[in-house]
Amino acid sequence: MNPNAGFRKYVVIAGRRNVGKSSFLNALIGQNISIVSNIAGTTTDPVFKTMELHPVGPVTFVDTPGLDDIGELGLKRIEKAKKVLYRADAGILLVDSKPTIFEENIVKIFTNLEIPFLIIINKTDILGKKVKEIKESYYKFNVPILEVSSKEKTGFENIGAELHKIIPSDEEIPFLSDLIDGGDLVILVVPIDLGAPKGRLIMPQVHAIREGLDSEALVLVVKERELRYAIENIGMKPKLVVTDSQSVMKVASDVPEDINLTTFSILESRYRGDLNYFIESVKYIENLKDGDKVIIMEGCTHRPLTEDIGRIKIPRWLTNHTGASLEFKVWAGVDMPELSEIEDAKLIIHCGGCVMNRNSMMRRVRMFKRLEIPMTNYGVVISYLHGVLERAIKPLL
Repeated sequence: MNPNAGFRKYVVIAGRRNVGKSSFLNALIGQNISIVSNIAGTTTDPVFKTMELHPVGPVTFVDTPGLDDIGELGLKRIEKAKKVLYRADAGILLVDSKPTIFEENIVKIFTNLEIPFLIIINKTDILGKKVKEIKESYYKFNVPILEVSSKEKTGFENIGAELHKIIPSDEEIPFLSDLIDGGDLVILVVPIDLGAPKGRLIMPQVHAIREGLDSEALVLVVKERELRYAIENIGMKPKLVVTDSQSVMKVASDVPEDINLTTFSILESRYRGDLNYFIESVKYIENLKDGDKVIIMEGCTHRPLTEDIGRIKIPRWLTNHTGASLEFKVWAGVDMPELSEIEDAKLIIHCGGCVMNRNSMMRRVRMFKRLEIPMTNYGVVISYLHGVLERAIKPLL
């Protein structure tokens, strides 16, 4: 697992065949990564290259086949190139002439997928006075336009700054500090079961403790069977109770209705992802029918347990709730899945993403939104299937 994978931004370089995409990428990174040839269509598969680009940081550039390729094989190359776009944080449309139907189509793809992009005019060393005329013809798209010569390696100094301006910046969202004040009592319910790592707490539990302490709150950690005793005997009304999702039913019955209750996984949903999207998507459970594919997605790889939450419990609860014979697929890892692995899914159920950062989770969110595949989260699904979702999200809305 590459610990920096989630921090990278993905920038897709698109354009017609022989516009100089491979030469552009080689000049940009200073290495001969992509094969360069005067023969149109030399790049047959997307080429990935990661570099540090100031001031953006770690960036993976993707050199794609020309989107004007021809023939049966060419069409397959185009489809493969388009699939990469679902991963993109930003795009570069490389051109060397006035817009044709191919450039218009690329702009349409970027626009429909809500991918911010630059237009870069290549080959300025041979275009000469035509550059001004070409540049003016692209003003209608209302995006930044740069000029470079890949052959002479000029014009590249501002690309990083321009990409930095257009790449989405994911806002910082608190884990729970905005839900409490100094002096408040926060009770964290931490079950110790087969899924609990020996001798330590998992990341969301540690995160909650730290933010509670930073907020000058009183943080009390208990197991689920000690919760009611703590509430009745501590002598202070809790401002917030946070529980593991798997214990939410028992905890909900022990916590009075006038005390805010949520789960670690729902806090993770808001902190790392798009909670409103996850809540809206969970309603698609009611539309599931026999044969529908549901993908259980994990942000890391781990050895499955006997009663694994994602691979065993959620599929069982979902099957019991819907009464349908569903097809469950598990996809695990920090990299993005191939489109062919997910495009026929009716629902994505993602883990809390405790080993991921917000950028990597939001990249997945944006991709599934573009694909119009509903995506939700373990905690949201568990609370929904156990009838306590409305209560569990109330403190966060």
